[in-house]
Amino acid sequence: MARPAGARTRRRSLVAAVALTALLALYLWVVTARALALLRTGEPVAIGLGAAILVLPVLAVWAIGREWRLALEVQAMADELAEAGRLPLDDLPRSPGGRIDRAAATDAFAAARAEAEQSPDDWGTWYRLAFAYDAAGDRRRAREALRIAARLHRA
Repeated sequence: MARPAGARTRRRSLVAAVALTALLALYLWVVTARALALLRTGEPVAIGLGAAILVLPVLAVWAIGREWRLALEVQAMADELAEAGRLPLDDLPRSPGGRIDRAAATDAFAAARAEAEQSPDDWGTWYRLAFAYDAAGDRRRAREALRIAARLHRA
């Protein structure tokens, strides 16, 4: 039985994310090994550098864990919205090059923002607002709206 195109795309994306995370883990392992080697030298400057360098892998592991958690939560929310028939459609008009029409994105954003303002405790409205932000080109706010949606979804 053939898989739907969405499932194949999701699987490819997951494989790519796992591969990039594995490469980053390898890089972090090498950086950690070098930092520990500096700490073991006994030289004050090397110990200071080793300690400073050791902070980077710790921050990276925290950030990677945070992003993976958000990705899993976003997928769970998408699955739930799809089952309920409430998943936002990507139906905005595009240029021949594939760019979303800015005027249409602005209109869609205004509608999504109004919906989120009317129902601030509904994670589904924050989910749709996040994708409206993304279509409008504001990735930072889109990610923050997804984090709010995930927090409300967990509650």
